[in-house]
Amino acid sequence: MAEASDQRLLARSDLAWAIAVGGIGVVLFAALLAFAWHFAATLFLIFAGMLLGVGLNAMTQLLGRVIALPQPLRLAIVCLTLAVALSGVVVLGGTTIAKQATVLSDTIKSQLTNLKSFLEKNGVDTSYFELGQAEAPTASASAASPGTSATAHNLPSASALASSGGAIVSQTLKVLLGTVSVVGNIFIVLFLGLAFAAQPSAYRAGLIFFAPGKYRDQATAIIDRIGETLDRWLLAQMLTMLAVFAVTWIGLALIGIPSSFILGIQAGLLAFIPTVGALIGGVIVVLASLASGWVAALSAGILFLGVHALESYVLTPIIQRQALDIPPATLFAFQILLGVVFGLWGLALALPLMAITKVIIDYFKADDARPA
Repeated sequence: MAEASDQRLLARSDLAWAIAVGGIGVVLFAALLAFAWHFAATLFLIFAGMLLGVGLNAMTQLLGRVIALPQPLRLAIVCLTLAVALSGVVVLGGTTIAKQATVLSDTIKSQLTNLKSFLEKNGVDTSYFELGQAEAPTASASAASPGTSATAHNLPSASALASSGGAIVSQTLKVLLGTVSVVGNIFIVLFLGLAFAAQPSAYRAGLIFFAPGKYRDQATAIIDRIGETLDRWLLAQMLTMLAVFAVTWIGLALIGIPSSFILGIQAGLLAFIPTVGALIGGVIVVLASLASGWVAALSAGILFLGVHALESYVLTPIIQRQALDIPPATLFAFQILLGVVFGLWGLALALPLMAITKVIIDYFKADDARPA
C-alpha cells in the first residue's frame, strides 16, 4: 500500500510540474507575442539592418573569390563602390530624377482625377477617393465688393492670423519630425548593416552561445543554412532588380513615355517585393502612360507584362533556382497577412522572414526523416 501511495504522489508531482511548466511556457509565449506586436516597427528596423549586413557580407565574399584580400579591406571596397555608384546617380541624374518625379506625380494625380470623373459619369460611387484637391475660389469670393478697398478686404483678423500661424507651425513640426524619423531610420539600418558585415563571425558566435549546450550543433547548422539562403537570395534579388530597372527604363524610353528613368527606378525597387511589388509598379506605369495616349498606355501595359514574365519565368527560375522554393500562393497570402497587420515593413520583409521560417522547418523535417 505504501508503494502504491508513493507512486500516486510521484505521478501527481509530475503532473503538477508539467502543468506549471506548460503554464509558464504559455505565459512567456504570450508575453513574447505582445512584445513583438508592440515593438514591431523597431524589430523590423533591426531585421532590415541585419539583411543589409547579410547583403554586404555576401558581396564581400563574392569579391573574395576574385581578389585575395583581408575581409575588412574587401568590405571597405564594396562600401566605397556602392557609395560612389549612388553618388554618381545623384550627381549625374539628380536633376533629371527630380524633374521626372515632379512630372510623374502631377501625371498620376491628373489621371486619378480623370478616372474619378469617368467613374462618376458611369454611376460609380467615388466618395472613397481622397485626392486632396483644393477647391478653386469662386468669383464672388475673389472679387472685392464695390466701394471697398481690395487690400482692406483681404486683410485677415488677428484671430485668423494666430490660427493660421499655429497651423503652419504644427505642419512644419510634423514635416520636420517625419524627416528626422526617416533619416534616423536610414542611419540605423546603415549602421546595423555595417556593424553586422564588419564582424559576421562575432554575431554568429553570439547567436550560437544563446542556444542550450545540447542543442548547440543544431543551432549552428540552422544559422549557417539561414545565412547561406539569405546570401543567395539577396544576390539574386539584386540582379533581378537591376534587370527590371534596365528593361523598364529602356522600354519606356523607346515607347516615348515621359519620366521613363524614374519609372524604371521605382519598378526596380518594387521588384524587391514579389508579386505585390510588380502589380503596384505596373499600375503606376500604366497610369503615368495614359497622359501620352491610349496607344502609349497599351504599349506600356504590354511592356509591363513582358517585364513581369521575364522576372517570373526567366530571371527567378535561372538566378534564384537554388535560393528559395516557396509556392507563390503561400508567399502571397503571407505577404497580405503581414502587410495588413504590420504595414509596409511587413509587406517588404515578408519574403526573407518566410525564407528563414522555411529553412527551420526543412531542417527539422529532414532531421525527423533520418533513420534513428
